[in-house]
Parts: sequence; C-alpha cells; structure tokens
Amino acid sequence: MKSFLAACAAVAGVAALPGMASAQDADCGTVSIASMNWASAEVMAAIDQFILENGYGCDAVLVPGDTMPTFTSMTEKAEPDVAPEMFVNQFREQIDAAVADNRIAYAAKVLEDGSQEGFWIPQYVADANPEIRTVSDALAHPELFPSPEDPSKGAIYNCPAGWGCQIMVGNLFKAYGAADKGFDLVDTGSSAGLDGSIAKAFSDETGWIGYYWSPTPIIGRYPMKMLEWDVPFDEAEWKSCTTQPDCAAPKINAWTPAEVYTLVTRELADSAPQAAAYLDRRAWGNDTVNRLLAWKDENQATGEDTALYFLDTEPEVWKAWLAPEVAEKVEAAL
Repeated sequence: MKSFLAACAAVAGVAALPGMASAQDADCGTVSIASMNWASAEVMAAIDQFILENGYGCDAVLVPGDTMPTFTSMTEKAEPDVAPEMFVNQFREQIDAAVADNRIAYAAKVLEDGSQEGFWIPQYVADANPEIRTVSDALAHPELFPSPEDPSKGAIYNCPAGWGCQIMVGNLFKAYGAADKGFDLVDTGSSAGLDGSIAKAFSDETGWIGYYWSPTPIIGRYPMKMLEWDVPFDEAEWKSCTTQPDCAAPKINAWTPAEVYTLVTRELADSAPQAAAYLDRRAWGNDTVNRLLAWKDENQATGEDTALYFLDTEPEVWKAWLAPEVAEKVEAAL
C-alpha cells in the first residue's frame, strides 16, 4: 500500500511534464462532480475526476454530495454538474419530472446490476447444496443455518436495528412462515454486528442466511450468493404491507428493484458533449465494485487512492468506456 501511494504521489509531477498533459477541450470547461457520502459513489467520483481531467481536458472538481440535497441543487441551481450514483427508485417521479422539464438528464446506469438487497448465503453453502436457489429452498433446511443460541433451530440474521429494511425483513420472515419452519430471527444490533456474524460464519465455515446488500466491501471480501425470490416483485403489496410496520398479514414478495443512474445537468449535456458521452457510457458490475470496495476497506484507503488503484489494475474495464485516443491520455497520466 505504501509503495503504491508513493508512486501515486508522483502523478501530479508526471502530468506536468511537457507533452504529457492532455490537450484542453475548450468546450469542456469546469465540471463539478458530487462526491457522495458512500464508498462506491465516492470512488466513482474520483475516477470521473481523473478521466475527465486527463482524458477530456476538463477542469474537474469534487464537491460534497448527498442524495436529496444534490438532486435539489442540480434541479434548482444547475450545480453540481454530475451526480455519479443516484438511487432513482426512491424518488423516480421527481427525477422524471425534472428530466421532462429539461433541467437534468439521465446518463449511464452506473451500477449495471443495480443495488442488490435480499437474503444471502455463503457461496460455499450454495456450492455444496446446488438445489438451494430460492428463499423457500433455503428455509426448507434450517439444519444448514444453525442458530448461535439454539443449534437445533435455524437463524435468519436481520437488517441492523433502526434501519428501514428491518420492517421488510420482519414482514417477509412472517410471510414465509419461517418460525414454523424452525427459524429464529436474530437481531445483530448494528451493521458491525451483522458484518461480524458473516465473518464468524466464514471463519468457522458454518452456514449463514440473512439480509445483506451489494455492492459492499463485505460481499467483496466474503463470496456470497443472493437467493432468488419465489415470486415477482409486487409494488402494491410492497407499498401497502411489506414496508409497513403494522401489517397483519404480509404476503411473500420480492425486494424492490433498486436502479442506480448517473444524473447530469442539461448544461453539461449541451456544453460538453464529449464529457457527457463518457458519462453516458461508463458503468460497472457489482463484482468489480465489491472487489474494489474490499480493497479500499482493507487498506483504509481514500476514494482517490481507490480510484487510482482501479485505473492502475483494471484497465480492461475502464478502457472499454473510452475512445482509444482518450484512453492513451489517461494511461499516460497514470
């Protein structure tokens, strides 16, 4: 890690050498990028900054960002120019209205797989039991997922206390009749407790089933499989019962799909078409993001460190986003 960061420290000096700096694109100008306050978005913002500066000649700057404040600022003030990761399902109507009003525009579906939430099991359990594909398949085998308190029962690990997903997990636990099938719903108390239960299961090579999501460092560090749902997603049931704490008779449902897009201001799309075209192309799969976030977490690295590590070690991913001559400029800067 120290040698890698020492090498990265020379980037500014190398880029300043004659012939090494990318040619400025007069049409690009200053591009402000929201560095959102979660890891995957922070890393993508740093990647965008490096590529826009060195590949397209933009003056790319990072500004602090969060979901609703960034969206509001983009639609009302046309700044920042780019929100690298926006979870659009939670307020799709507002986003679509702003797009229809020509205030913002959708760019790439940056997380190609979306944000995945649901019930997961270790990959080694899935490999040893290929018949387990769905949630109900797993719930037929409490013996494979022993409870730490009572090994005669199975355990389903809940969403962290205080998170909204705790309601959904509780309702799905009830809908599946998991208690009657021999399972306890285990509260780990916090996200750290949930992560610790996964780490312990892998250390002991025991079964584990519970709520988790991707992309995250944990899924990058511990190979897990998300179980398939037994029914299609039912939006009406989701709104009326699955997400309601007082629902008396929840039905089996799938988790709401979570689409994650990059949003750009209309000004950027109009004034810097090459930069906007890049933002419309670049996207990555959760396997790549999980792997990268695991490296970030293990090395206590910043978003910028992680972006440089990605650009240095996975050129086959990012070069597919760029024209050859742009990729050459980025590689020269590295």
